[in-house]
Amino acid sequence: MSRYCILLLLVGLASALTVPLAGEQAPFRLDTNAPADLPYEHSTPSFWMLGPNANPLAEAGSTGAFTDAADVCIVGSGMTGTSAAYHLANAVEGGRFPLPEGKERLRAVVLEARDFCSGATGRNGGNLTPFEIRGFREVEKRFGREEALRYFAIEHYSSTEMARIAREGGWADSVDLVEGGHVDLLQTEEQVDELWADFDAAVAAGKSTNVSWFSREEMNATYGTYNWGIRTPGYNVWPLKFVTELFKEANSTTDKLDLRLHTQTPVTKVSPLSLHSEDKTSFPTRWALSTPRGEVHCSYVLHATNAYASHLLPHLAGSIVPVRGQVVALRASAPASALTKVSWIGGVGYWFPRPVEEDERPIVIFGGARDAAGPPFEVGTTDDGSVNEAVGKVLRGFLSTLFPTLYEEGREPEREWTGIMGYTPERDVPFVGPVLKYEGQFISAGYGGHGMPRAYACAEAIVGMIAAELEGRDWVLPEWMPRPFLTSS
Repeated sequence: MSRYCILLLLVGLASALTVPLAGEQAPFRLDTNAPADLPYEHSTPSFWMLGPNANPLAEAGSTGAFTDAADVCIVGSGMTGTSAAYHLANAVEGGRFPLPEGKERLRAVVLEARDFCSGATGRNGGNLTPFEIRGFREVEKRFGREEALRYFAIEHYSSTEMARIAREGGWADSVDLVEGGHVDLLQTEEQVDELWADFDAAVAAGKSTNVSWFSREEMNATYGTYNWGIRTPGYNVWPLKFVTELFKEANSTTDKLDLRLHTQTPVTKVSPLSLHSEDKTSFPTRWALSTPRGEVHCSYVLHATNAYASHLLPHLAGSIVPVRGQVVALRASAPASALTKVSWIGGVGYWFPRPVEEDERPIVIFGGARDAAGPPFEVGTTDDGSVNEAVGKVLRGFLSTLFPTLYEEGREPEREWTGIMGYTPERDVPFVGPVLKYEGQFISAGYGGHGMPRAYACAEAIVGMIAAELEGRDWVLPEWMPRPFLTSS
């Protein structure tokens, strides 16, 4: 039985579902089976959404002519949905996505409930950091050595491919792509021992590792904090700008793809069509997507809705759980040269300094601290139109306590916002693949707050699955794709 089928059997037990929090935070429980709401209409604007021309596609396709037919419908315009459009364009151009004889162009449409990229991708902390060793023993115990290696490989593949695309496209600087490295802050000897054990297990499994270890004295001399730490490779990026450029790439790669975008067009229902198209130059028309602007008929549907997946797939309520995260943008009191370019995780959250000139005081993006919310720790919350004051208080005070010479105590953030993540019962294992019993529907969702180094590759896998189905062949598992992510074997 597939992992997906097992989870369907567990839907009725969702009231007992335990979903651990990230990092140091405590586990929590879900006490509802209700499907997710549509995204809130009036959300808190994130730092990434501000400034001139920050989101040029914000309202694209929200008015005017409406697409009523497509071959592929992508619901969601974040990292997953836009990556899928990008991979479709490259697959069609490269002859890896077969078109019916006589059909010259693949028709694809991206439907977004709010502004372009206004969900989790446009609200996250800006980190593009693959896990290097953290948690390796647990993953190996759960899934075996081969799958543990794949579990880490997909993050390395995604992040390096995304960086390559930005550099080769000439827009790495415009999306603030910074390869500054990543520091895990370790505040106790127990944490050090745990990470050493993960490192040893990863090496024993044959994993290539790139880890620098720092004593407390070395950390203090290098970064100004008297704690232990490790440094691994990692990137920071302006996520909304990256996705915008990726969509532009998808739209300009080939004339064999007719790609359209409709923002402010929520999909409220997906219904089967009783009469399929008999046109041999088209794919069979199987699904009707209902929106306030009318229906879109299509053959393939990709649910790239992450935390909101159960709104259109109610049987996933309890299997993909919305969880609210909170982020602030704080101005450091020291120049960029004192903060360095690394991103961090430790204590109550994760953070990194925005790129500026060395003598400027940078904005630091800092998120986390869900423990401060108290039970149920923001579980089941889809309201990104407000913030949690208790969480905000911790976010304001943590960095000035940890780095008193770099951050001013009591300084108010320049921006504060929330975003909705999607967690699965296995917390860090998304659903990727066909939606069983719904022919032609696929999903990639439930990244557990760690979608940036995963969604790009997961979307590539989905496009490969659809192409294999059209060719009547078995899909070949990429060497970087973990089997536990798949909805079907």
